[in-house]
Amino acid sequence: MRSYLDFEKPVAELEAKVEELRAIAESGDAVAIGDEIQRLEVKANQALRDLYAQLTPWQKTMVARHPERPHTTDFVKALVEDFTPLAGDRKFGEDEAIIGGFGRFRGESVCIIGHEKGSDTESRIRHNFGMARPEGYRKAVRLMELADRFELPVLSFVDTAGAYPGIGAEERGQAEAIARSTDACLALGVPNVAIVIGEGGSGGAIAVAAANRVLMLEHSVYSVISPEGAASILWREPSKAQDAANNMKITAQDLLKFGVIDAIIPEPTGGAHRTPEKAIETTGDFIQNALKDLAGLSRDAVKRARQDKFLMIGRSL
Repeated sequence: MRSYLDFEKPVAELEAKVEELRAIAESGDAVAIGDEIQRLEVKANQALRDLYAQLTPWQKTMVARHPERPHTTDFVKALVEDFTPLAGDRKFGEDEAIIGGFGRFRGESVCIIGHEKGSDTESRIRHNFGMARPEGYRKAVRLMELADRFELPVLSFVDTAGAYPGIGAEERGQAEAIARSTDACLALGVPNVAIVIGEGGSGGAIAVAAANRVLMLEHSVYSVISPEGAASILWREPSKAQDAANNMKITAQDLLKFGVIDAIIPEPTGGAHRTPEKAIETTGDFIQNALKDLAGLSRDAVKRARQDKFLMIGRSL
């Protein structure tokens, strides 16, 4: 059963009516109502297109957090062959909020790193809702160093509300781990491509997204702090998260204008959660094009291009 967001209620009512009429038609208890079903389907599709053509930043935040939105594991299963995961940071333990390993993307060997939120209660708890501890970022550093040694491109899938702020994580050096992971991204002599597939929250996101190419799905968000966190700081009132989101410039469209990201990946009408296979395939095409653009660059040229990219953010305005 499809899950609807609050602002999708008009579409939900139309689609519910369509399903109701289909059930009646299949039971054979009514005269032919195919024309009415078709009319309502067209109306529902148009309502969905109109709705998603003018989403507010807060509505985009809700879409980015949709429970049925494809996660890193979905992208890896669909796009990467022979994926071999690696676990542990060789210092303390394993953190399943970040998954990583090596595989083949459309015939090319690559390193994969990504936040994983989980898709049900059990997996969300196991993956800590995508909020990584220091071990996760140290595992990411370990993977990036291996990729650099064997000259393999790095693909990062970003989907986190932020790094885990618990006492244990802070005691084990959360800030230091994030900083070292960010440094490892910037120091890579091989191309790296980061894709914000849902939420890109603060240092927890940038730690694996300081890349040559940063791509964002159309209805994902990328910000220095969550709207709820910003509202708590500015107004001491988390309920004003909607106001915060509308003023923080967190959408892909805003960030492309500022030069923070390099491209927007279009999503199917109604968001990636409605047709995940299509969204994942389109994402794969964008990744392939990004890697093609970076192919053939020397190690120094890769580093220099990445450095220039980040130094130019906001300067063209």
